[in-house]
Amino acid sequence: MTPTADLITAALKRVSLPDGGDLVSRDMIRAIQIDGAAVRFVIEAPTPEAAQAMTPVREAAQAAVAAVPGVDSVQVALTAHGPAAKPSTPPPSLKIGGHPKPQDGPTKPSGVQRILAIGSGKGGVGKSTVSSNLAVALARQGRKVGLLDADIYGPSQPRMMGVNKRPASPDGKTIIPLQAHGVTLMSIGFMMEEGKAVVWRGPMLMGALQQMLGQVQWGELDVLLVDLPPGTGDVQLTLCTKSELTGAIVVSTPQDVALIDARKALDMFKTLKTPVLGLIENMSMFVCPDCGAQHEIFGTGGVAAEAQKMGVPLLGALPIDLETRLAGDNGTPVAAGEGPMAEAYAKIARGLIDGGMA
Repeated sequence: MTPTADLITAALKRVSLPDGGDLVSRDMIRAIQIDGAAVRFVIEAPTPEAAQAMTPVREAAQAAVAAVPGVDSVQVALTAHGPAAKPSTPPPSLKIGGHPKPQDGPTKPSGVQRILAIGSGKGGVGKSTVSSNLAVALARQGRKVGLLDADIYGPSQPRMMGVNKRPASPDGKTIIPLQAHGVTLMSIGFMMEEGKAVVWRGPMLMGALQQMLGQVQWGELDVLLVDLPPGTGDVQLTLCTKSELTGAIVVSTPQDVALIDARKALDMFKTLKTPVLGLIENMSMFVCPDCGAQHEIFGTGGVAAEAQKMGVPLLGALPIDLETRLAGDNGTPVAAGEGPMAEAYAKIARGLIDGGMA
C-alpha cells in the first residue's frame, strides 16, 4: 500500500499538543513529501522557545507516521519562526495603491529572467489554482520561481500557498517578499485585512501592480509567474504595457461558455502584442474514485481545438480533482506532493522548461 498525503495528515491529527489541539489544527505541518515508502515533513513551531519543548511531540509525530501502512522511513524536521524584533521606533509604513509613477517604457525587475502572465477570460476556471501549482512544480524541478498574485480584487494565493504574514519593509519603500514551498511570493492579500474588500479605481490598481513589480526584492529568478485577475481590464493592460512580458498562458475549461471568454483574453494579448505561449485545459474530466470511469463534465476537446486553431501548444489537460481543492484550501498545493495530479503539473512544468519558457 502506497502512503498518501491524506493518510499522513490523518495520522498527524492524532498527535496532541501539551497546550491543546493537534499538529494539523494548529497549522504546524509543512512540506509533506512522499517518495515511495519514505516520508518527510516539517513541524514549524511558533517560536524557538516552543520548538525547544517540542522534542516529545516530534517523536510522537514520527511514530504516528511510521505506523501508517506502507511507510518504511520517516524524517521529521522541527523548525520555528524567529522571534519578532522589538524596534525602538515604529516600523516603516508601506502603503500599497495610489497613482502609478511615470516610467520611460516597459521594465522588468532586476534579476528576473522571464515574466509569464497566467490569465483567463472569466472567473471560476481554476486559474489561481493552476498558477500556484505550476509555480511549485517548476520550483521542484530546480527552477528559481516567483509568484505574483495580481488578482487584486480576489487574492487567493495566501490561502493556497499557506502563508498569512505581512511582508517586511525595512525603509517603507522596499518590500521583502515571503517564501512558501520553494516559491518567492507576493500578494496584495498580505497587505490587507482578511475579508476586507479592495474598493479601488483603475489608477490605484495600476499603482499597486507597479509597486509589487518594482518595489519587491524578487532576487534572482528564472521565471516570475503573474496570476492575473479574470477578464481584460486595467491590471492586464498595465502588465502588458508596463512590463517586459515573456508571454502569456491562458487557462480555460472545455465548455463553449468558458471558451467564448477565453477567446477574448487571447484577443487582448494579441492586441497588446504579448505572445501567447500556450493554453491549459482545466477541469478536462472527472475520474470516478470508485469505478475509475472518466466523465467529461464540461465537454471535451474545446481548448485543444482552440489551441490548434491558433497554432499554439496545448500545454496540458488537468482533471477536476477533489485532492487539488483540499490541498489548495489547506495551504499546500497538490503539486508539492506525490500522485497523479502532482505528476500532471510536473509534466506541464517540464514542457515549459524544455521549451525555454521557464
